[in-house]
Amino acid sequence: MNTPKLSRARLARILLVPAGLSVAASAHAFVDQPLPTVTVRGTAADEGLSLDRPHASGSRLGLSALDLPASAETLTAAAIEARGDLQVKDAVTRTTGLTDSSSPGNGISYSARGFNGNSSIGLLENGQRLLVGSGTTTYPADPWGYDSIDVLRGPGSVVYGSGTTGAIINAIRKAPKRETSVEVLLGAGSSESLRAGFGATGALGEQGAFRVDAYAGRSDGFIDRGESRHGKILTSMTTRLAPGVTLYAQLDHAEQEPRRYFGTPLVDGRLARHLRDENYNAGDAVLRFVDDKAVARLNWQVSPALEISNELAYFKGRRDWRNIESYAFDTAANVVNRSDYIGIRHDQEQTANRLEARLNSGANQVVAGWEVSTINFMHTNNSPYGGASSVAPTGFDPGSFWDTPDPLLPNFATDTLTHAFYLEDAYRVNERLVLLAGARHDRYKVDRANLLAASGNFEATLRSNSVRLGATWKLAPDTSLYGQFSTGSDPVTSILSLNLANSRFKLTDARQVEFGVKQMLAGGRAEWTAAVYDIKKDDIITRDPNNAALSVQGGSQSSRGVEVTASASLAPGWRVDANAAYTDAEFDELLEAGGVSRAGNRPADVPKTSVNLWLNHRAAAWRAGAGLRYVGERFISNANTQTLPAYTTLDASLGWALSRNVQLQLNLRNLTDKLYAITSYGSTQYLLGDRRNAELTVHWRY
Repeated sequence: MNTPKLSRARLARILLVPAGLSVAASAHAFVDQPLPTVTVRGTAADEGLSLDRPHASGSRLGLSALDLPASAETLTAAAIEARGDLQVKDAVTRTTGLTDSSSPGNGISYSARGFNGNSSIGLLENGQRLLVGSGTTTYPADPWGYDSIDVLRGPGSVVYGSGTTGAIINAIRKAPKRETSVEVLLGAGSSESLRAGFGATGALGEQGAFRVDAYAGRSDGFIDRGESRHGKILTSMTTRLAPGVTLYAQLDHAEQEPRRYFGTPLVDGRLARHLRDENYNAGDAVLRFVDDKAVARLNWQVSPALEISNELAYFKGRRDWRNIESYAFDTAANVVNRSDYIGIRHDQEQTANRLEARLNSGANQVVAGWEVSTINFMHTNNSPYGGASSVAPTGFDPGSFWDTPDPLLPNFATDTLTHAFYLEDAYRVNERLVLLAGARHDRYKVDRANLLAASGNFEATLRSNSVRLGATWKLAPDTSLYGQFSTGSDPVTSILSLNLANSRFKLTDARQVEFGVKQMLAGGRAEWTAAVYDIKKDDIITRDPNNAALSVQGGSQSSRGVEVTASASLAPGWRVDANAAYTDAEFDELLEAGGVSRAGNRPADVPKTSVNLWLNHRAAAWRAGAGLRYVGERFISNANTQTLPAYTTLDASLGWALSRNVQLQLNLRNLTDKLYAITSYGSTQYLLGDRRNAELTVHWRY
């Protein structure tokens, strides 16, 4: 059976029309206008909440965090380095209210504002989003090559489309600059961990600039057969084609082989320290992600007030899993029973184009755009994932994945065509009042072909409309009160892997009301924000109250909470960063199998409280930092019958500037060697956090 494919002619018409409009416009742009100004942040500016700086991800209008009527946070590369965070998720979960729920099956995943997973938390790189296939997101994974990471909490659909009710996370690349600079990072640590990074930027001809960032690392991990490998190369360039016309291009390749670890079985329902080092996966297990990305963006500064841009992007992702994924400890027999010999492969290609116009007419700023993309997704698996074995708790032969009786075969393929139209308007009424309004319409057309049978093929179209209305009132130049109403949507399952049973369901509807305050004190030496919010999401999947065997839309869940973030210079050389979030999330209406009501229960993987604290001290050539991360108790399922224990971990770093160009740093993670679970992988096994580990790095900059 042929898989669905968009014809080359149709694809060309869709993607080249906006590109052609932009290129044609550039032919008339030969007017004498300078290149855009580049702002370079110094080391001192990298501390604090940066409330007075533009927040690139909270809006397409470049509003500062102080003017933006939303909860937004920025992590700079300098802050991430000073804290010794190895992965993007390590850094992101130091922000307010974001907690880690990642597993080998979903790649990278977070919980925010009562909503969990990649259908509610959007991950982006430089504002571009790879649509989620089968609940999995793998990119970007590590922070090397990124200037900052932005977080926008609450529905972000008006800016980035469906699947963003909880938050969006946007990793922003380091930009090419004509001034030459080079940096090299070398690191070695516990479990034979090694990593190296290289970055360089400089002039390209008389009008352009380039940047190259490369990174590689490996580790043996804290468990048996816990090896991991990863590497990437990021390249970008920018050049002026004519006065007022600039071209930006990037080409990236990344490979990851994460730790092939799917959790540790519980013993009598509890974490067992004596099993902490064991890995019950197959000896020949496979976990591998490969991502490629290419981007070309043309900007035309038509006049000082008007800019038109066109961005064409291509993504390709390949993901492979071959693992024994489920474990249960049999206390009576003193064995670990293994099942679910799961083999899966994802092949995903996405081509997207964004045509955008920005108008800045003094007090009024407007941006309008059209996005279109095509995504081809193929899912290969060995369903029904047969295979079973029992091994001793320790000293066992891990066996082979290929003991499964089920062959790995292409299962289904989808072609998805998306269109989106958006508009944002910020109006500065006076020096005190800023009004923000935005609207967006998204349309997803999915064409699915079953590759194993003639039945199960279908076409489905999903639509959503989202709005945001907000206002910021400045009590003083450094103090803002704000309020906003926003709506959004999430898919009931990953759009790219929509099946026949879910094809009749529409996107869920979410709406939020939020109020907050933001303030800078003592000339920026102290900054703080606070927010209260109320979110409700309708049309989640529930069971028919008249026939519990049928799934229908009609369920709802809600979340309300308080978030506080602060950064303050306590004394010369001393700074503290702290945040806390309280989340009261529950299902208002939800029936599960058998007609059992979950109304009043808390969604899985959602803690009521989370806290982060980091204290930093600088003295001459030395800097030292220490911090804690607290995540409250979470339930492993909507039934709320089993919990993941709360945990607190402590980290520290000590840095010494050997010279103006060389920084030596010792990173210490999980100082107390806390035994804790990040998330569950079913009711009989939990994924454990890393053991205590240390790393020494040297970072050379020129």
